[in-house]
Amino acid sequence: MLHTLAVSGYRSLRDLILPLRKLNLIVGANGSGKSSVYRALRLLADAGQGGLIASLAREGGLPSVLWAGPESPRRDALSGEHEMEGGSRNRPVALKLGFAGEDFGYAIELGLPLVDRSAFALDPDIKREAIWNGPRYRAASALFERRGAIASARTESGWRVVSKTVPTFESMLARCADPQAAPEVLTLRDRVRSWRFYDHLRTDREAPARLPQIGTHTPVLGHDGADLAAALQTILEIGDPQALHQAIEDAFPGAEVEVLFGEGLFEVAMHQTGLLRPLRAAELSDGTLRYLLLAAALLSPRPPELLVLNEPETSLHPDLLPALGRLILQAAKRSQVVVVSHSVRLMEALEHEGEVNLLQLEKISGATALAGQGLLDQPVWHWPAR
Repeated sequence: MLHTLAVSGYRSLRDLILPLRKLNLIVGANGSGKSSVYRALRLLADAGQGGLIASLAREGGLPSVLWAGPESPRRDALSGEHEMEGGSRNRPVALKLGFAGEDFGYAIELGLPLVDRSAFALDPDIKREAIWNGPRYRAASALFERRGAIASARTESGWRVVSKTVPTFESMLARCADPQAAPEVLTLRDRVRSWRFYDHLRTDREAPARLPQIGTHTPVLGHDGADLAAALQTILEIGDPQALHQAIEDAFPGAEVEVLFGEGLFEVAMHQTGLLRPLRAAELSDGTLRYLLLAAALLSPRPPELLVLNEPETSLHPDLLPALGRLILQAAKRSQVVVVSHSVRLMEALEHEGEVNLLQLEKISGATALAGQGLLDQPVWHWPAR
């Protein structure tokens, strides 16, 4: 389980350190930085997949995502007593991402490229990476480090260079994972790759989930929900069918979900009280279909170590939010869960039903901060020096 998420220099996250628990709910006003926290987690996951630089490019490149305020704001400017003013920089331009768990921690730092004659001049360089043992980075606890193109592993006799040619555009998680030379990198990479994110579950009229789809065993719902029918059938056959039936009954009393299949095609159908025939997925409302998608994601027979939901309440009627809250609480028994939401009703449902780590974000002079968090309240965190 992750205990700490740290982000520096990314959009409005000038220097944010968040404490994490089993179930985390991130809330805040529009523009407070909720989406930036969500994207920061996705960028960390992309590092494990080898797609970090490409993800930043889709956001406009490093210049577009860097913190736009001054490097070290004056204290009176942060309190709003004076206008924010810029000044000369004392530290290199950097975007830093990191997390720490019960056994391993990881941090990555990106900066401006040294050579600007390439056609890929907007691609940032990965300057520094580190994996360490324990909740915070210390030089003595480092297990595997990367400085520029050189990656090294700690051994009983000291540091051993594993590679001198790690590309500046590729994370060591994707490049150096090896069961013999770098088992810590392999372990952490596989963990990060197991994280799941859901924020693009489609429910529009042309959504693939509304159409018959080729079905195979699907223990993990796809990011867009196209394989919903196969995912539901997988839960019914090798997952927890009782939990699925209970989730449907909780939201739609008297209703039952059925998966129609034939000639390799699977399709969702829903029996509802008072109707003489089941409604197929193409006939379901956006809210009903979205609830089924979330149920398939949260009741996965292969639960991830970390499950992140971005505004799951979208398209849902307020009366469905208590049932969704109970689904999320059930998923939190098997996975660490992070929910990003602006729904007061969902927040109330989660707080009423179980213990939740409420992270209220706010903006202070353009920078995202955790409401009520003082310097002494922050988790202990140290960035590896470049």
